[in-house]
Amino acid sequence: MTQVHNFSAGPSILAQEAFDKAIEAVRNFAGTGLSILEISHRSKEFEQVMDDARAIIKTLLHIPDDYDILFLQGGASTQFYMIPHNLLERKAAYLNTGVWASGAIKEAKLYGQVDVVASAADKNFSFIPKSYSIPLDADYFHCTSNNTIYGTQMKSFPDSPVPMVCDMSSDIFSRPVEVSKFSLIYAGAQKNMGPAGVTLVIAKKGIFGKVSRPIPTMLDYRVHADKGSMYNTPPVFPILVSLYNLLWVKESGGVAAMHQRAEERAALLYGEVDKNPLFRGTCEVEDRSNMNACFVLAGDHTELEAKFLSACKEAKISGIKGHRSAGGFRASMYNALPLESVQALVNVMQTFN
Repeated sequence: MTQVHNFSAGPSILAQEAFDKAIEAVRNFAGTGLSILEISHRSKEFEQVMDDARAIIKTLLHIPDDYDILFLQGGASTQFYMIPHNLLERKAAYLNTGVWASGAIKEAKLYGQVDVVASAADKNFSFIPKSYSIPLDADYFHCTSNNTIYGTQMKSFPDSPVPMVCDMSSDIFSRPVEVSKFSLIYAGAQKNMGPAGVTLVIAKKGIFGKVSRPIPTMLDYRVHADKGSMYNTPPVFPILVSLYNLLWVKESGGVAAMHQRAEERAALLYGEVDKNPLFRGTCEVEDRSNMNACFVLAGDHTELEAKFLSACKEAKISGIKGHRSAGGFRASMYNALPLESVQALVNVMQTFN
C-alpha cells in the first residue's frame, strides 16, 4: 500500500508504534484477556496506565512537583469556560491571535470583565502581537501558543505579572516549554499527543478556590485533581493511545528532538513557498508556525487551486486544503510526520504548473 502523507490539522498523524500497540490493546489489554474498550477504569491495569501517562508527561515537559496533571473531557473548548469559571473573579486579560483565542474570550466574558490586551484581527490574524501590557489587577492572562487556522505561533512568552494560562493544543510536546512560567496549560490531545477524546490540563497547585461563585462538581479542577482524573469514567482509550504515542516521543529523543524535527520540516516547506513564484505565505515570516504552514497561490494563479489539490491527491497527500474560514492551503506538520512527507509535498509544488 502506497504511503499516504497525512497533513491533517487534527485529528492528526500519530506514531505507527502507537497504532500497533493500540490494536493489540483492543484485542487483549495487558494480558487480561479483555479489551481496553471494556476493562474497568478502576482496575489495577488501567490505574497503571494513568500513572504511566502522568509520569511520561512530567518527564517530557520537566514539570515541577507542585503541578497537577489532569486528563479531562470536552476538548479545549470546554476549557474556554472552565478556566474563567474557576479563576475569573473580577477581570481577566486575553491576547487575541485567532479563532480559538476569540472563542476563549467570548466564553470568559460570561464571567466577568475581559481586557483584550492586543489583537491581530485587523490583519486577519497574520501575525502575533508583541507590544502589549498585561494589567497588574487581572486575575490571569490567557494566550494561545499556536494558531492552527492562520498558521502563526508564539516564539516566546511574556513574563506575566499575573498567573499565565495557555492553550497549547496544537504545539505541546513539539518544543521545550518552561512550565513554571505558567499557572495552567491545557491542550486537546488530537495534534501531537494522541487521539481526540481527552484533554490534558497542567495546573499549578493552589491557584484554584479563589472565586466566590459556586462551582459545579464537574467543572471544579480541584475535584478532578483530588480524584486523580477519575471522578467520573475517564476516556480510557484516548489516554492509553496518548501514552503509547508519548512513549514514542521519548524513545525518539524527547521534546528536544521533536523540536529539531519540526524546524527541519518547516525550513523545507517554507523554503519552497518563498522561492516558488506560484505560491506565497500568508503570515509574517517571524511568526510562522512550525506546526501549521499556511500558504496560497500567488497573484493570478488562484484559479489553479483545484488543480493543485488534485495533484496533491494524486501524490497521496492528504489534508492539505486550508481551513474553510481561511482558504488556500495548510500543511499541518505534527510530531509524527516524517520529513519525507514534506518532501513529497515540495516535489508536487516544484513540478506543478
